[in-house]
Amino acid sequence: MSLLSETAIFLGAAVLAVPLFRRLKLGAVLGYLAAGVVIGPSVLRLVTEVDNILSFAELGVVLLLFVIGLELQPSRLWVLRRSVFGLGSAQVIATAVVLGAIAVAIGMNWQAGLVLGFGLAMSSTAFVLQVLAERRELTTRYGRSAFAILLFQDLSVIPLLALIPLLASGPAHAEVQNPWLAAAKAIGVILAVIFGGRILLRKVLDVIARTALEEIFTAAALLVIIGVALLMTAVGLSMSLGAFLAGVLLADSEYRHELEAAIEPFKGLLLGLFFISVGMSADLSVIAREPLLIVGAVIALLTIKALIVFAIARLAGHSSHSARNLAAALAQGGEFAFVLFTLAGNYKIMDAPLVDRLIVIVTLSMAATPFVLKLNDALNRWLIKPRARERYDEINDEATPVIIAGFGRVGQIVGRILNLKKIPYTALDRNAEQVETVRRFGRKVYYGDASRLDLLRAAKADQAKLFVLAIDDVEASLRTAETLRRHFPDLKIYARARNRFHAYRLMDLNCELIERETLQSSLYLAKQVLIALDVPAWDAETTVSRFQVHDEKNLARQHAVYHDETQLIQTVKDAARELEGLLEQDREEASEIDASSAPFSPSDVR
Repeated sequence: MSLLSETAIFLGAAVLAVPLFRRLKLGAVLGYLAAGVVIGPSVLRLVTEVDNILSFAELGVVLLLFVIGLELQPSRLWVLRRSVFGLGSAQVIATAVVLGAIAVAIGMNWQAGLVLGFGLAMSSTAFVLQVLAERRELTTRYGRSAFAILLFQDLSVIPLLALIPLLASGPAHAEVQNPWLAAAKAIGVILAVIFGGRILLRKVLDVIARTALEEIFTAAALLVIIGVALLMTAVGLSMSLGAFLAGVLLADSEYRHELEAAIEPFKGLLLGLFFISVGMSADLSVIAREPLLIVGAVIALLTIKALIVFAIARLAGHSSHSARNLAAALAQGGEFAFVLFTLAGNYKIMDAPLVDRLIVIVTLSMAATPFVLKLNDALNRWLIKPRARERYDEINDEATPVIIAGFGRVGQIVGRILNLKKIPYTALDRNAEQVETVRRFGRKVYYGDASRLDLLRAAKADQAKLFVLAIDDVEASLRTAETLRRHFPDLKIYARARNRFHAYRLMDLNCELIERETLQSSLYLAKQVLIALDVPAWDAETTVSRFQVHDEKNLARQHAVYHDETQLIQTVKDAARELEGLLEQDREEASEIDASSAPFSPSDVR
């Protein structure tokens, strides 16, 4: 089969599989793996030269490590140092020791056990970060800890790749006959790359950037990565180590973002090709021959890693809820395990059947991750909320003049300002993890759904003067407002609206004050944009003020017709024309004032 035909097959498989798996919320990595399984030797046999493709596709991993190096600015590492080197090292070492000890106990030699332990300690960086981003949980405490652990795992891959040739004892080890000489060469090349690269690389890129040819800059970036990678392989180290070092050297340079943008398309495609080739190399006959062994190993891997991560997270101060989430996110094997096991097989540290089993086990563990996360969510709903209610729903404090429902980014600012004026308040939030996080900072907040009448009565809403409705979720906000209006009709409600239609529905419930959360910041930003475009400051201020007053009037006017889309659209168009007329009138009045205040000249006598 020609190279062009194989390329068409790879692209077709990726285009069909990845969007499907993303739509099913199973992740792009799993889509690539599934595509590889289908087109590979185990199923359709459309492509059979797996080894050749895998060796070329490893360039995707090289580019990935270059990008990781670009992101590792010293300042960023310093901020995350405790989580990265504390949590990360604890997770990797503990998992490697436990799994390696199990491997040795069942009959493997210590070299294979060591590689197996560290290989299975890795989790999927691409898979986990994508899932956390989709769930909007990257900024939670467990999300930040997951990122830190994954970062340490990525860093630990580098010495592991360099270590594998030193563990070899077969023919592939012939190149490393004198370990001391090999180590000296490796250290010398690394130092040369570090000290020479910081001086030369930036100067070369500066010269190339002045040509203003984007394609030449991209070619230069690829040349730097491949050149340093080849230099590393010349002394027996991995290409990945060279690419990583090149990325770190350029992390603080002015070309970091341009390099990342230039490399990203190649990295994405080649990494996808790498995952496809890994899927092709997965021998499904292994599952058919040893189904109980494979399934049992997958369950054991997920369970052991989850228990270790949970224990480490608890020791680090995570709540049970946060530790469970972290354990579920990092329980699977990762893409770097494929690299480590394949390399270990090439150096005869592991035999081919063991490598095949491990690749299938890691692949299945990644496939199981979405279901593990769903199971964890169900467990949280069943276990966490009842416990949180027992702990936080009981409110024994005296009545306060203000109740704040929703203690996130808006509610906390209101609470901090009330604290400055020594005004007591009662804060409610239905996110158990948010409650625990805020309480660690010494602020009193109670867990609970503010739309529940029993919680509102416990918070003594009947004695409060003001209710601040700062709940982010629109439907939950409206349910709370309905409950308040039905049972506490005299309580004033000052509400945060996420958008215009949320504001309309709050107006239906007669809330006293409705503040659209992005309005003030948007108006300020618009004014600064006008000033930056040389509009006089007084004119920018007048325009924005006129817009705000007019918009508030139209909000009330459009509230009466927002159920009728046709009338609402017509009202919006009429309001736009009216606002343009008002601004034109302001400009004419300003011109007349300017003319009347102009200095006297002899020509005025004529």
